[in-house]
Amino acid sequence: MSGIGVGVIGCGVISDIYLKNAALFPQIKMRAVADLRAEVAEEKARTYGVEALTVEALLAREDIGIVLNLTIPAAHAEIGHRALAAGKHVYSEKPLAGSFDEARALNDAAQAAGLRLGCAPDTFLGGAHQTARALVDAGEIGRPVAGTATLMLPGHERWHPNPDFYYSEPGGGPMMDMGPYYITAMLNLLGPVARVTAFGGRSRDSREIATGPRAGQSVPVEVDTHLAGVMEFAQGALVQIATSFDVRAHRHGPLELYGTTGSMTLPDPNRFDGTVELHRDGAWQPQEMRHGHGDGNYRGLGLAQMAGAIASGGPHCASGDLALHALEVMEAMHRSAREGRAIEMTTRCERPAPLLAERGTGEIALQEEVA
Repeated sequence: MSGIGVGVIGCGVISDIYLKNAALFPQIKMRAVADLRAEVAEEKARTYGVEALTVEALLAREDIGIVLNLTIPAAHAEIGHRALAAGKHVYSEKPLAGSFDEARALNDAAQAAGLRLGCAPDTFLGGAHQTARALVDAGEIGRPVAGTATLMLPGHERWHPNPDFYYSEPGGGPMMDMGPYYITAMLNLLGPVARVTAFGGRSRDSREIATGPRAGQSVPVEVDTHLAGVMEFAQGALVQIATSFDVRAHRHGPLELYGTTGSMTLPDPNRFDGTVELHRDGAWQPQEMRHGHGDGNYRGLGLAQMAGAIASGGPHCASGDLALHALEVMEAMHRSAREGRAIEMTTRCERPAPLLAERGTGEIALQEEVA
């Protein structure tokens, strides 16, 4: 497989893992990078053996079929529309856009143009979470009826040299920043959400940067830094979710799922690896991982799977519909906290097709492709 040409727009920290991992996937071929800061793009180009271009030049390249949008969330929609207008498929970092309305317009534009729109996170395609999906589909916990999703941290200002975005810009806050991993993992297991309810708040109005050249400076807080609520899934399960930048320490697991005949714990949904456990015969039992991409960081897996789907004409898993629904869930939780009422979802998404077990690193096949 020669691979579809990929051009990266946005050369921040997250770009390194995508550029590095591209060599793992024959479905894609990194060709160029672009950034508003030309010197940053040039550095990435030298490091990874690609070309550094302007955004305009990258969008004009005929050997680039997919734009990998790694800009800040506030720019996701603008860059996405420009790429679609240039006839390129788009794969974006999460969230799909800075707001649900922007994301819906972007998803509609991709569908109207007959182009693919994909979006992170793709960690649900990793070995651990595909193992969990296979166990749920096999009825190992019976009918799922409840669950928990927990992401609680003391705050990104402790390690990030420029944490302003997380506290004062669209896409900031623990729900919008980290919620995509937890919600998408549950969407993969349970399907779409029907409605949500939530409460939110913030512990303080400013945060002090702890590291880097700006250490000691204060960052204003303009978003909820603790959001807790319940997602009612269309199939009936009730999943409690808590996301926070206000918690120093806790003992909750990242994800748990409870069914009519058993319970399951899942590892961090921000990772591809980890151990899935089932509760059987009065004890927790680790489950064998039989799916690929479960022994490291495989960011870019969703991009590669989308590229393979473009070539084959099949569905891609980390889709615009999935990301749009996840974003609506997150935005609705903030709205529920503000308005003090349950919010009904206006979108639905299909559960992504599961991947086939026991594949090699570069191989990505859906169960339905080999059924």
